[in-house]
Amino acid sequence: MSPPNVSLSAPASSSISAPERIVIATRESRLALWQAEHVKARLEALYPACRVVLLGMTTRGDQILDRPLAKVGGKGLFVKELETALLDGTADIAVHSMKDVPMTLGDEFTLGCISAREIPLDAFVSNRYESLADMPPGTVVGTSSLRRESQLHAQYPFLAVTSLRGNLDTRLRKLDEGQYDAIILAAAGLKRLGLGERIRSTLPAEISLPSAGQGALGIECLANRSDIVECLQPLNDVDTSACVRAERAVARALAGSCEVPLGAYAEVRAGALWLRGFVALPDGSRILRSEREGAVEDAEKIGRELAEDLRAQGAEEILAELG
Repeated sequence: MSPPNVSLSAPASSSISAPERIVIATRESRLALWQAEHVKARLEALYPACRVVLLGMTTRGDQILDRPLAKVGGKGLFVKELETALLDGTADIAVHSMKDVPMTLGDEFTLGCISAREIPLDAFVSNRYESLADMPPGTVVGTSSLRRESQLHAQYPFLAVTSLRGNLDTRLRKLDEGQYDAIILAAAGLKRLGLGERIRSTLPAEISLPSAGQGALGIECLANRSDIVECLQPLNDVDTSACVRAERAVARALAGSCEVPLGAYAEVRAGALWLRGFVALPDGSRILRSEREGAVEDAEKIGRELAEDLRAQGAEEILAELG
């Protein structure tokens, strides 16, 4: 499937060269393949002499579908096999949804670039209701995320929030079969697969603050592959990269994982970076929030400072309880 909206006119920089062949390791879900094809098309447009091929892989996270992700090892389950392919040389790069990338990478790996972000917000998807506020008490909302779950419990305590696993198509099928009255998904995935019409409403950040890195694609490679890092630079988006680095700094400082309901969302406004974050108990009974603003080049510092704000409010107590 060819990804839409890919410009094929961008010339390669005369000072940058690419290897003769680049192998992209990717999960085999429809969304992951779209993302890999999108990167493949951009690299081929930049470097016509380079042959770019996909290496589809099934990860541990794709195999375990009967338990909440937080209980089986977290988001790192989606990248381990891809990183193994980088280490053994069968792949040169791996394309990830940034929200699925562990907050700390091994020293042997690096993020070569972070590309321009799709809409980073959550989407309300339902065949019966227009919005969360329209849902009667006791109706069932499915989500795979403790972050979403905690915010739903806090703002819509009358709803029944239950776990929802599987790739995007599986989740939509479960909704269509009537297992759920509504589900919450990342809007970016729906839009990338041409399923934007399934979105009944987009949840503002004030209702559902996104996950760190949501909507952004990151390309991982070995840290010693300076040739690969260099050829990836035209795909890097400066503002998106700064926002994601700030968001990930919050999550990293608070040991953010699938087991901690935590959100972080940054925007660049009028040349400054505005960052919001929260940490919560899964049942939404306690939510701590903070925001910070500063220079774009201080993105990670802003993230660390926001995490300290949350710690000063009592985040350690929440983390200890969840630990």
